[in-house]
Amino acid sequence: MNYELIAFALFAGVTLASAVGVVLVQDPWHSALLLGVALLSVAVHYVMLAAEFVAMMQVLVYIGGVLVLITFAVMLTQRDDSETDTEVVQT
Repeated sequence: MNYELIAFALFAGVTLASAVGVVLVQDPWHSALLLGVALLSVAVHYVMLAAEFVAMMQVLVYIGGVLVLITFAVMLTQRDDSETDTEVVQT
């Protein structure tokens, strides 16, 4: 049994499923988390190709930098609907 082929197929499925989830999920927070899963799965593919440095850069730059930036953007742009519903508009 070829374990490398099984691992490749497993992580290819994870990459494709999470990439489709990034596009189809309505909530931006869950979309950002699925993007992190997709990027981490791509880093695993780099390790399987014996490109450890590229995998490390994938994790540090994309997951560590870009995903944190997306997380801050999501946190700063979402508003709390419960507070706006209870306020009375002054006219």
